[in-house]
Amino acid sequence: MWPYPKIVAHRGAGKLAPENTLLAMQCGLEYGFHAVEFDVMLSKDGVPVLMHDPDFGRTVAGKGSVSNTLAKDLLQMDAGSWFDPRFSHVTVPDYESIFRFCQAHGIWMNVEIKPAPGFEKQTGEVVARTSQRLLAELKAEGQTVREPLFSSFAFDALMWAKQAAPELSLAYLLDEYECNWQASLEKLSAVSLNTNHKYLTADWAREIKSAGYGLFCYTVNDPVRAKELFSWGVDGFCTDRIDLIAADFA
Repeated sequence: MWPYPKIVAHRGAGKLAPENTLLAMQCGLEYGFHAVEFDVMLSKDGVPVLMHDPDFGRTVAGKGSVSNTLAKDLLQMDAGSWFDPRFSHVTVPDYESIFRFCQAHGIWMNVEIKPAPGFEKQTGEVVARTSQRLLAELKAEGQTVREPLFSSFAFDALMWAKQAAPELSLAYLLDEYECNWQASLEKLSAVSLNTNHKYLTADWAREIKSAGYGLFCYTVNDPVRAKELFSWGVDGFCTDRIDLIAADFA
């Protein structure tokens, strides 16, 4: 069974706002999305922040890397101008603030653990323990929480996350087909396989569902393709085109 939303806004709002920012989460919400996917990696001092690329140059201007930059500096960096000069005030957010924002607004999260090379253990552990702490704090405050799904291409990061907080739900991310996909899911006690829709076939989808796992795809931007995937038994997907594929598309 798939207990999560079926249509998820990629990196907050897809192509409509600077990715992995608070503005993106707000934009997705304005479009009716109560489900988002975003990426988390660690600063030099081990603070989880929202960022997809380990090196600067695309969404954050300049040279350098996330893993070599202190959180206090990262959180002041312009993460919006690359998208549009109007968004020069939009900065890199820390994971805790986005987590709290999403929970406060009833937004479900697919948290992609995105370790910089060599930081798989630390990233998996920190994201898991931070999430565990935040969920406990919010529950203690009497807030209703939506349990996130934690995914990663980094198998080792997921294993360390599992050891740090075994109660969290995990999904293994794959790009193309791997013959040992089921063995990997079993080792992780994962609930879902999240994969690139471009390489998914009807037969593979059938195998995954027959084995009792959830099946989630990235990044689906064509409504016709979306309908085909659902006909194969796909449970959900994330999209960049929240203007074309509505939150209630399924």
